[in-house]
Amino acid sequence: MQTHTPTTPFGRRTMSLGMMASQAVARTVPEGAQVQKWKVFHTIREARDLLGATDRSLAILNALLSFHPETELAGDGELIVWPSNEQLMARANGMPATTLRRHLAVLVECGLIIRRDSPNGKRFARKGRGGQVEQAYGFDLSPIVARAEEFEELADAVRAEKNAFRLAKERLTLLRRDVVKLIETGIEENVPGNWGRVQQTYQAIVGRLPRSAPRQLIEDICCDLHGLYTEILEVLESFAKTQNPDANESHSGRHIQNSNPDSISESEKGSRKEDEASGTAADTDNVRSLPKRDLPLGIVLDACPNLLELAQGGHIRHWRDFLIAADLARPMLGISPSAWREACEIMGERHAAITLAAIYQRTENINSAGGYLRSLTDKAREGKFSTWPMIMALLRAKLETGRSRGTGSDEAPRLQGDHTDAPPNGAGLEVSDALRRSLRNKPW
Repeated sequence: MQTHTPTTPFGRRTMSLGMMASQAVARTVPEGAQVQKWKVFHTIREARDLLGATDRSLAILNALLSFHPETELAGDGELIVWPSNEQLMARANGMPATTLRRHLAVLVECGLIIRRDSPNGKRFARKGRGGQVEQAYGFDLSPIVARAEEFEELADAVRAEKNAFRLAKERLTLLRRDVVKLIETGIEENVPGNWGRVQQTYQAIVGRLPRSAPRQLIEDICCDLHGLYTEILEVLESFAKTQNPDANESHSGRHIQNSNPDSISESEKGSRKEDEASGTAADTDNVRSLPKRDLPLGIVLDACPNLLELAQGGHIRHWRDFLIAADLARPMLGISPSAWREACEIMGERHAAITLAAIYQRTENINSAGGYLRSLTDKAREGKFSTWPMIMALLRAKLETGRSRGTGSDEAPRLQGDHTDAPPNGAGLEVSDALRRSLRNKPW
Protein backbone atom coordinates (compact mmCIF):
# COMPACT_ATOMS: atom_id res chain seq x y z
CA MET A 1 0.00 0.00 0.00
CA GLN A 2 1.51 3.29 -1.12
CA THR A 3 1.77 5.93 1.59
CA HIS A 4 2.66 9.63 1.37
CA THR A 5 5.65 10.42 -0.85
CA PRO A 6 8.14 12.58 1.09
CA THR A 7 9.44 15.77 -0.49
CA THR A 8 11.63 17.23 2.29
CA PRO A 9 14.95 15.86 3.60
CA PHE A 10 15.38 14.31 7.02
CA GLY A 11 17.00 16.04 9.97
CA ARG A 12 18.74 19.37 9.74
CA ARG A 13 19.02 19.33 5.98
CA THR A 14 17.19 22.37 4.59
CA MET A 15 14.78 22.55 1.67
CA SER A 16 15.38 24.93 -1.25
CA LEU A 17 13.41 26.23 -4.19
CA GLY A 18 15.84 24.49 -6.52
CA MET A 19 15.03 21.14 -4.92
CA MET A 20 11.32 21.86 -5.29
CA ALA A 21 11.83 22.69 -8.97
CA SER A 22 13.66 19.38 -9.49
CA GLN A 23 10.78 17.50 -7.89
CA ALA A 24 8.31 19.36 -10.11
CA VAL A 25 10.30 18.32 -13.19
CA ALA A 26 10.36 14.70 -12.00
CA ARG A 27 6.57 14.68 -11.83
CA THR A 28 6.39 15.59 -15.55
CA VAL A 29 7.86 12.30 -16.73
CA PRO A 30 5.73 11.16 -19.70
CA GLU A 31 3.96 7.91 -19.16
CA GLY A 32 5.76 5.09 -20.90
CA ALA A 33 9.03 7.05 -21.25
CA GLN A 34 12.13 4.84 -21.20
CA VAL A 35 15.84 5.65 -21.42
CA GLN A 36 19.02 3.62 -21.41
CA LYS A 37 20.56 4.50 -18.06
CA TRP A 38 24.19 4.16 -19.14
CA LYS A 39 23.63 6.15 -22.31
CA VAL A 40 22.04 8.98 -20.29
CA PHE A 41 24.87 8.74 -17.77
CA HIS A 42 27.36 9.23 -20.62
CA THR A 43 25.59 12.43 -21.76
CA ILE A 44 25.46 13.66 -18.14
CA ARG A 45 29.18 13.08 -17.84
CA GLU A 46 29.81 15.15 -21.00
CA ALA A 47 27.56 18.00 -19.78
CA ARG A 48 28.80 17.94 -16.17
CA ASP A 49 30.32 21.43 -16.34
CA LEU A 50 27.02 22.97 -17.45
CA LEU A 51 25.12 20.98 -14.81
CA GLY A 52 27.53 21.87 -12.03
CA ALA A 53 28.38 18.24 -11.23
CA THR A 54 31.83 17.07 -10.10
CA ASP A 55 33.85 14.01 -10.99
CA ARG A 56 33.26 12.42 -7.59
CA SER A 57 29.56 13.19 -7.64
CA LEU A 58 29.34 11.39 -11.00
CA ALA A 59 31.16 8.41 -9.47
CA ILE A 60 28.42 8.26 -6.84
CA LEU A 61 25.70 8.59 -9.51
CA ASN A 62 27.33 5.70 -11.38
CA ALA A 63 27.12 3.63 -8.19
CA LEU A 64 23.47 4.60 -7.62
CA LEU A 65 22.56 3.54 -11.17
CA SER A 66 24.25 0.19 -10.60
CA PHE A 67 21.80 -0.53 -7.77
CA HIS A 68 18.88 -0.29 -10.22
CA PRO A 69 18.40 -3.84 -11.54
CA GLU A 70 17.25 -2.91 -15.06
CA THR A 71 19.32 -1.36 -17.87
CA GLU A 72 16.41 0.89 -18.74
CA LEU A 73 14.77 3.52 -16.56
CA ALA A 74 11.00 3.65 -17.15
CA GLY A 75 8.85 6.59 -16.19
CA ASP A 76 6.09 4.35 -14.84
CA GLY A 77 8.46 1.97 -13.01
CA GLU A 78 10.11 1.92 -9.61
CA LEU A 79 12.98 4.44 -9.75
CA ILE A 80 13.98 4.63 -6.10
CA VAL A 81 17.16 2.88 -4.91
CA TRP A 82 18.00 2.48 -1.23
CA PRO A 83 21.65 1.46 -0.76
CA SER A 84 23.34 2.13 2.55
CA ASN A 85 26.33 4.44 2.87
CA GLU A 86 28.61 1.40 3.30
CA GLN A 87 27.38 -0.10 0.03
CA LEU A 88 27.76 3.20 -1.79
CA MET A 89 31.26 3.70 -0.40
CA ALA A 90 32.25 0.25 -1.59
CA ARG A 91 30.97 0.78 -5.14
CA ALA A 92 32.50 4.29 -5.21
CA ASN A 93 35.99 2.80 -4.76
CA GLY A 94 36.20 3.32 -1.03
CA MET A 95 35.18 6.98 -0.94
CA PRO A 96 35.24 8.40 2.63
CA ALA A 97 31.87 8.88 4.34
CA THR A 98 32.24 12.66 4.66
CA THR A 99 33.12 12.97 0.97
CA LEU A 100 30.21 10.70 0.08
CA ARG A 101 27.69 12.89 1.93
CA ARG A 102 29.10 16.07 0.41
CA HIS A 103 28.83 14.83 -3.16
CA LEU A 104 25.42 13.29 -2.62
CA ALA A 105 24.32 16.83 -1.77
CA VAL A 106 25.88 18.01 -5.06
CA LEU A 107 23.76 15.52 -7.00
CA VAL A 108 20.65 16.77 -5.25
CA GLU A 109 21.52 20.42 -5.93
CA CYS A 110 22.13 19.65 -9.62
CA GLY A 111 18.68 18.07 -9.84
CA LEU A 112 20.02 14.67 -10.85
CA ILE A 113 18.47 12.78 -7.92
CA ILE A 114 15.79 13.48 -5.29
CA ARG A 115 15.94 12.46 -1.64
CA ARG A 116 13.01 10.39 -0.47
CA ASP A 117 13.90 10.15 3.23
CA SER A 118 12.03 7.91 5.64
CA PRO A 119 10.69 9.21 8.98
CA ASN A 120 13.94 8.22 10.72
CA GLY A 121 16.27 8.97 7.79
CA LYS A 122 17.02 5.31 7.06
CA ARG A 123 16.94 3.90 3.53
CA PHE A 124 14.84 0.82 3.00
CA ALA A 125 11.94 -0.64 1.03
CA ARG A 126 8.73 -2.21 2.27
CA LYS A 127 7.48 -5.08 0.16
CA GLY A 128 4.10 -6.74 -0.02
CA ARG A 129 3.21 -10.45 0.05
CA GLY A 130 3.95 -10.85 -3.64
CA GLY A 131 7.43 -9.41 -3.27
CA GLN A 132 6.51 -6.14 -4.94
CA VAL A 133 7.82 -2.92 -3.44
CA GLU A 134 5.02 -1.01 -1.78
CA GLN A 135 7.06 1.82 -0.25
CA ALA A 136 10.72 2.75 -0.76
CA TYR A 137 12.87 5.36 0.94
CA GLY A 138 16.18 6.40 -0.61
CA PHE A 139 17.21 8.23 -3.79
CA ASP A 140 14.74 8.87 -6.61
CA LEU A 141 16.26 8.56 -10.12
CA SER A 142 13.18 9.92 -11.96
CA PRO A 143 14.88 13.29 -12.82
CA ILE A 144 17.23 11.35 -15.10
CA VAL A 145 14.29 10.11 -17.13
CA ALA A 146 12.48 13.46 -17.10
CA ARG A 147 15.54 15.46 -18.18
CA ALA A 148 17.09 12.97 -20.64
CA GLU A 149 16.46 15.22 -23.67
CA GLU A 150 17.83 18.25 -21.81
CA PHE A 151 21.02 16.34 -20.96
CA GLU A 152 21.44 15.40 -24.63
CA GLU A 153 21.08 19.03 -25.72
CA LEU A 154 23.61 20.16 -23.12
CA ALA A 155 26.04 17.46 -24.24
CA ASP A 156 25.65 18.58 -27.87
CA ALA A 157 26.37 22.17 -26.82
CA VAL A 158 29.51 21.05 -24.96
CA ARG A 159 30.71 19.04 -27.96
CA ALA A 160 30.08 21.99 -30.29
CA GLU A 161 31.96 24.33 -27.95
CA LYS A 162 34.92 21.95 -27.77
CA ASN A 163 35.01 21.69 -31.54
CA ALA A 164 34.81 25.48 -31.97
CA PHE A 165 37.60 25.92 -29.40
CA ARG A 166 39.78 23.39 -31.23
CA LEU A 167 39.22 25.14 -34.58
CA ALA A 168 39.96 28.54 -33.02
CA LYS A 169 43.26 27.27 -31.61
CA GLU A 170 44.18 25.76 -34.98
CA ARG A 171 43.39 29.03 -36.74
CA LEU A 172 45.44 30.97 -34.19
CA THR A 173 48.43 28.69 -34.72
CA LEU A 174 48.23 28.98 -38.51
CA LEU A 175 47.83 32.77 -38.45
CA ARG A 176 50.77 33.22 -36.08
CA ARG A 177 52.95 31.07 -38.31
CA ASP A 178 51.87 32.84 -41.50
CA VAL A 179 52.30 36.36 -40.11
CA VAL A 180 55.77 35.64 -38.69
CA LYS A 181 57.00 34.05 -41.91
CA LEU A 182 55.53 36.78 -44.11
CA ILE A 183 57.27 39.44 -42.02
CA GLU A 184 60.54 37.52 -42.34
CA THR A 185 59.99 37.31 -46.10
CA GLY A 186 59.42 41.07 -46.36
CA ILE A 187 62.61 41.79 -44.45
CA GLU A 188 64.76 39.23 -46.30
CA GLU A 189 63.48 40.29 -49.74
CA ASN A 190 64.00 44.00 -48.96
CA VAL A 191 60.35 44.84 -49.61
CA PRO A 192 59.78 48.56 -48.89
CA GLY A 193 57.83 49.11 -45.70
CA ASN A 194 58.12 49.79 -42.00
CA TRP A 195 58.61 46.18 -40.92
CA GLY A 196 59.68 47.19 -37.43
CA ARG A 197 56.24 48.72 -36.88
CA VAL A 198 54.59 45.59 -38.28
CA GLN A 199 56.54 43.40 -35.87
CA GLN A 200 55.53 45.63 -32.96
CA THR A 201 51.89 45.37 -34.03
CA TYR A 202 52.14 41.59 -34.14
CA GLN A 203 53.75 41.43 -30.70
CA ALA A 204 51.04 43.70 -29.28
CA ILE A 205 48.31 41.42 -30.63
CA VAL A 206 49.77 38.12 -29.40
CA GLY A 207 50.77 39.74 -26.11
CA ARG A 208 47.07 39.83 -25.18
CA LEU A 209 46.99 36.02 -25.18
CA PRO A 210 47.17 34.58 -21.64
CA ARG A 211 48.37 31.09 -20.78
CA SER A 212 44.81 29.77 -20.67
CA ALA A 213 42.49 31.82 -22.90
CA PRO A 214 38.75 31.43 -23.50
CA ARG A 215 37.50 30.79 -27.01
CA GLN A 216 36.05 34.30 -27.46
CA LEU A 217 39.40 35.94 -26.71
CA ILE A 218 41.17 33.57 -29.11
CA GLU A 219 38.68 34.42 -31.86
CA ASP A 220 39.14 38.16 -31.24
CA ILE A 221 42.92 37.78 -31.48
CA CYS A 222 42.50 35.69 -34.65
CA CYS A 223 40.41 38.48 -36.16
CA ASP A 224 43.14 41.05 -35.46
CA LEU A 225 45.85 38.74 -36.76
CA HIS A 226 43.88 38.08 -39.94
CA GLY A 227 43.65 41.82 -40.60
CA LEU A 228 47.41 42.16 -40.15
CA TYR A 229 47.99 39.07 -42.32
CA THR A 230 45.82 40.51 -45.12
CA GLU A 231 47.68 43.82 -45.04
CA ILE A 232 51.11 42.16 -45.19
CA LEU A 233 50.02 39.77 -47.94
CA GLU A 234 48.75 42.61 -50.13
CA VAL A 235 52.03 44.49 -49.77
CA LEU A 236 54.10 41.40 -50.64
CA GLU A 237 51.87 40.44 -53.57
CA SER A 238 51.99 43.98 -54.95
CA PHE A 239 55.77 43.98 -54.69
CA ALA A 240 55.97 40.53 -56.31
CA LYS A 241 53.90 41.77 -59.26
CA THR A 242 56.25 44.70 -59.77
CA GLN A 243 59.18 42.25 -59.95
CA ASN A 244 57.37 40.24 -62.65
CA PRO A 245 56.30 42.61 -65.46
CA ASP A 246 54.50 39.85 -67.39
CA ALA A 247 52.06 39.37 -64.50
CA ASN A 248 51.69 43.04 -63.62
CA GLU A 249 48.73 45.00 -64.93
CA SER A 250 50.73 48.20 -64.52
CA HIS A 251 52.75 47.26 -67.61
CA SER A 252 49.93 46.58 -69.99
CA GLY A 253 49.70 47.83 -73.57
CA ARG A 254 47.52 50.71 -72.47
CA HIS A 255 50.36 52.13 -70.39
CA ILE A 256 52.85 51.82 -73.24
CA GLN A 257 50.53 53.59 -75.67
CA ASN A 258 50.16 56.54 -73.29
CA SER A 259 53.87 56.84 -72.53
CA ASN A 260 54.13 59.81 -74.89
CA PRO A 261 52.41 62.73 -73.12
CA ASP A 262 52.06 64.71 -76.36
CA SER A 263 50.14 62.03 -78.28
CA ILE A 264 46.38 62.17 -77.83
CA SER A 265 44.23 59.82 -79.88
CA GLU A 266 41.11 60.88 -81.69
CA SER A 267 38.98 58.72 -79.39
CA GLU A 268 40.41 60.54 -76.36
CA LYS A 269 39.58 63.89 -77.99
CA GLY A 270 36.06 62.75 -78.71
CA SER A 271 35.55 61.40 -75.19
CA ARG A 272 36.88 64.65 -73.70
CA LYS A 273 34.37 66.63 -75.73
CA GLU A 274 31.54 64.39 -74.57
CA ASP A 275 32.67 64.64 -70.91
CA GLU A 276 32.91 68.40 -71.11
CA ALA A 277 29.48 68.62 -72.62
CA SER A 278 27.99 66.55 -69.81
CA GLY A 279 29.33 68.80 -67.01
CA THR A 280 28.45 72.28 -65.92
CA ALA A 281 29.82 75.29 -67.71
CA ALA A 282 32.13 76.22 -64.81
CA ASP A 283 33.53 72.70 -64.51
CA THR A 284 34.17 72.30 -68.21
CA ASP A 285 35.77 75.75 -68.41
CA ASN A 286 38.14 74.86 -65.54
CA VAL A 287 39.11 71.56 -67.15
CA ARG A 288 39.51 73.19 -70.58
CA SER A 289 41.78 75.89 -69.12
CA LEU A 290 44.24 73.35 -67.67
CA PRO A 291 47.45 72.42 -69.51
CA LYS A 292 46.89 69.85 -72.25
CA ARG A 293 50.11 67.89 -71.58
CA ASP A 294 50.77 65.36 -68.80
CA LEU A 295 52.37 66.34 -65.53
CA PRO A 296 56.16 65.94 -65.48
CA LEU A 297 57.42 63.38 -63.00
CA GLY A 298 59.65 65.93 -61.29
CA ILE A 299 56.69 68.19 -60.42
CA VAL A 300 54.70 65.24 -59.08
CA LEU A 301 57.59 64.08 -56.86
CA ASP A 302 58.17 67.57 -55.53
CA ALA A 303 54.49 67.81 -54.61
CA CYS A 304 54.30 64.25 -53.18
CA PRO A 305 57.69 63.49 -51.58
CA ASN A 306 56.19 61.02 -49.08
CA LEU A 307 55.91 58.40 -51.82
CA LEU A 308 59.71 58.20 -51.95
CA GLU A 309 59.76 56.30 -48.66
CA LEU A 310 58.10 53.35 -50.42
CA ALA A 311 60.46 53.34 -53.40
CA GLN A 312 63.20 50.75 -53.49
CA GLY A 313 66.34 52.48 -52.35
CA GLY A 314 64.38 55.69 -51.76
CA HIS A 315 64.73 56.77 -55.41
CA ILE A 316 62.18 57.27 -58.19
CA ARG A 317 63.80 57.97 -61.56
CA HIS A 318 61.15 56.82 -64.01
CA TRP A 319 57.38 56.51 -64.23
CA ARG A 320 57.82 52.76 -63.86
CA ASP A 321 59.35 53.28 -60.39
CA PHE A 322 56.53 55.68 -59.59
CA LEU A 323 53.84 53.12 -60.51
CA ILE A 324 55.58 50.47 -58.39
CA ALA A 325 55.58 52.75 -55.34
CA ALA A 326 51.91 53.60 -55.93
CA ASP A 327 51.04 49.88 -55.99
CA LEU A 328 52.71 49.51 -52.58
CA ALA A 329 50.90 52.55 -51.15
CA ARG A 330 47.42 51.33 -52.14
CA PRO A 331 47.01 48.58 -49.49
CA MET A 332 48.59 50.82 -46.85
CA LEU A 333 45.88 53.41 -47.50
CA GLY A 334 43.17 50.76 -47.27
CA ILE A 335 42.05 51.25 -50.89
CA SER A 336 40.28 48.16 -52.22
CA PRO A 337 41.46 46.51 -55.45
CA SER A 338 38.09 47.26 -57.08
CA ALA A 339 38.36 51.00 -56.34
CA TRP A 340 41.92 51.06 -57.69
CA ARG A 341 40.97 49.12 -60.81
CA GLU A 342 38.08 51.49 -61.52
CA ALA A 343 40.33 54.53 -61.06
CA CYS A 344 42.89 53.08 -63.51
CA GLU A 345 40.17 52.40 -66.08
CA ILE A 346 38.67 55.90 -65.85
CA MET A 347 41.77 58.08 -65.31
CA GLY A 348 44.45 55.90 -66.85
CA GLU A 349 47.12 54.16 -64.78
CA ARG A 350 49.50 57.12 -64.62
CA HIS A 351 46.92 59.68 -63.53
CA ALA A 352 45.42 57.21 -61.06
CA ALA A 353 48.89 56.73 -59.57
CA ILE A 354 49.38 60.52 -59.35
CA THR A 355 46.02 60.84 -57.59
CA LEU A 356 46.98 58.09 -55.15
CA ALA A 357 50.34 59.77 -54.45
CA ALA A 358 48.54 63.00 -53.62
CA ILE A 359 46.18 61.13 -51.30
CA TYR A 360 49.17 59.45 -49.66
CA GLN A 361 50.76 62.87 -49.18
CA ARG A 362 47.63 64.15 -47.38
CA THR A 363 46.72 60.90 -45.61
CA GLU A 364 46.51 62.59 -42.21
CA ASN A 365 43.74 64.87 -43.48
CA ILE A 366 41.69 62.16 -45.24
CA ASN A 367 39.45 59.86 -43.21
CA SER A 368 38.68 57.34 -45.96
CA ALA A 369 41.22 57.14 -48.76
CA GLY A 370 39.16 54.56 -50.64
CA GLY A 371 36.00 56.66 -50.55
CA TYR A 372 37.91 59.77 -51.58
CA LEU A 373 39.45 57.96 -54.55
CA ARG A 374 36.04 56.69 -55.67
CA SER A 375 34.66 60.24 -55.43
CA LEU A 376 37.49 61.59 -57.61
CA THR A 377 36.97 58.71 -60.05
CA ASP A 378 33.30 59.64 -60.39
CA LYS A 379 34.30 63.25 -61.11
CA ALA A 380 36.87 62.10 -63.67
CA ARG A 381 34.19 60.02 -65.36
CA GLU A 382 32.12 63.22 -65.77
CA GLY A 383 35.11 65.21 -66.98
CA LYS A 384 35.24 67.35 -63.81
CA PHE A 385 38.59 66.17 -62.42
CA SER A 386 42.21 66.56 -63.44
CA THR A 387 45.42 65.80 -61.58
CA TRP A 388 46.85 69.23 -62.40
CA PRO A 389 44.84 71.17 -59.75
CA MET A 390 45.57 68.54 -57.08
CA ILE A 391 49.34 68.66 -57.64
CA MET A 392 49.37 72.45 -57.99
CA ALA A 393 47.47 72.77 -54.70
CA LEU A 394 50.14 70.72 -52.93
CA LEU A 395 52.90 72.85 -54.46
CA ARG A 396 51.06 76.03 -53.52
CA ALA A 397 50.85 74.75 -49.94
CA LYS A 398 54.62 74.25 -49.96
CA LEU A 399 55.09 77.82 -51.18
CA GLU A 400 52.87 79.11 -48.39
CA THR A 401 54.76 77.03 -45.83
CA GLY A 402 58.07 78.38 -47.10
CA ARG A 403 56.88 81.98 -46.84
CA SER A 404 55.45 81.41 -43.34
CA ARG A 405 58.87 80.17 -42.22
CA GLY A 406 60.51 83.30 -43.58
CA THR A 407 62.41 81.60 -46.37
CA GLY A 408 61.12 83.98 -49.05
CA SER A 409 59.90 83.26 -52.49
CA ASP A 410 63.36 82.25 -53.72
CA GLU A 411 63.27 79.21 -51.38
CA ALA A 412 60.07 77.91 -52.93
CA PRO A 413 59.97 74.44 -54.49
CA ARG A 414 62.05 74.27 -57.62
CA LEU A 415 60.14 72.54 -60.38
CA GLN A 416 61.26 71.12 -63.66
CA GLY A 417 58.45 71.32 -66.13
CA ASP A 418 59.83 69.82 -69.34
CA HIS A 419 61.47 66.51 -68.35
CA THR A 420 59.67 63.24 -67.97
CA ASP A 421 62.27 61.54 -65.77
CA ALA A 422 63.31 62.97 -62.43
CA PRO A 423 66.64 63.23 -60.62
CA PRO A 424 67.07 61.11 -57.51
CA ASN A 425 64.62 62.10 -54.77
CA GLY A 426 63.28 64.90 -56.93
CA ALA A 427 66.22 67.14 -56.07
CA GLY A 428 67.77 69.81 -58.22
CA LEU A 429 64.52 70.98 -59.80
CA GLU A 430 63.94 74.55 -60.95
CA VAL A 431 60.75 76.52 -61.42
CA SER A 432 60.15 79.09 -64.06
CA ASP A 433 58.94 82.58 -63.15
CA ALA A 434 55.71 82.03 -65.06
CA LEU A 435 54.94 78.84 -63.13
CA ARG A 436 55.81 80.49 -59.81
CA ARG A 437 53.41 83.35 -60.58
CA SER A 438 50.80 80.80 -61.58
CA LEU A 439 51.22 78.95 -58.30
CA ARG A 440 50.83 82.16 -56.35
CA ASN A 441 47.90 83.62 -58.19
CA LYS A 442 45.96 80.72 -59.69
CA PRO A 443 43.27 79.39 -57.29
CA TRP A 444 43.86 75.70 -58.21
